[in-house]
Amino acid sequence: MNLYEHTIIARQDTSPSEIKQLTEKYSKIVEKNDGEVVKTENWGLLNLSYLIKKNRKGSYIHFKIKGKGNVIDELEKNESIDKKLLRYLTVRVKKFDLDTNYFAKKDDVDKKEKNKN
Repeated sequence: MNLYEHTIIARQDTSPSEIKQLTEKYSKIVEKNDGEVVKTENWGLLNLSYLIKKNRKGSYIHFKIKGKGNVIDELEKNESIDKKLLRYLTVRVKKFDLDTNYFAKKDDVDKKEKNKN
């Protein structure tokens, strides 16, 4: 089984309920193709480096997926025709970093650090 980190960027006008639907939709596609979604992270609305289809911001959703190559092929095929998405990117990794949340708000990180001590 291969390990993948897969990120999609939805349009900035996508509502939170639509974001949840997108997450569920692509998770189901992974599971249908004998893959497993290990973790899903909603990174929220972030600024884009440049305009993409007249959008300055995008809602980022990040998946950590365990599966074979056909899982990613099927995912990307469906994402390429989805009008709500601006971009998607898949990276194959050797192991997952399940501990670090890179897009957590600073307050949340401070609270976790205090709890560890």
